Amino acid sequence: MDINATIIGQFITFAILVWFTMRYVWPPVTKALSDREKKIADGLEAAERSKRELEMAEHKVLAIIREAKQNATQILEQANLHSTQLIEEAKSQAKVEGQRIVDLAQGEIDRMVAQAKESLKAQLATLAVAGAEKIIQQKLDLNSHHELLTQLAKAI
Repeated sequence: MDINATIIGQFITFAILVWFTMRYVWPPVTKALSDREKKIADGLEAAERSKRELEMAEHKVLAIIREAKQNATQILEQANLHSTQLIEEAKSQAKVEGQRIVDLAQGEIDRMVAQAKESLKAQLATLAVAGAEKIIQQKLDLNSHHELLTQLAKAI
């Protein structure tokens, strides 16, 4: 094969092209490739980090849900206990109020019985005087014999 001026010219042109490409074109291309590689690596790392954060968030959500359920159960238990206490308090207050009403009624009954006894004593005394009057056939003066009637009423 003959080496002539054309091959030498092509070789010089190729060498200048390689030098120009290596000097001015190759560094931005390699920089763009390394930047792209770094962006992809950062994206993959961010995706992994996001995946881990998502898993942690899911665990936290499950823990919060579990805690909320426990709190709801506690609140329900406290509400049931409170309602039971309120019912028991109402029952005891009703018993106390009922006993007070019974005591008042019993006091009223006792007062009415005493009043009826006094009324009966007075009527009995009047009947006794009327009977005695009929027996002795003379009219007795109630005012003058008041002490005698009082003693008779106490005796009865």
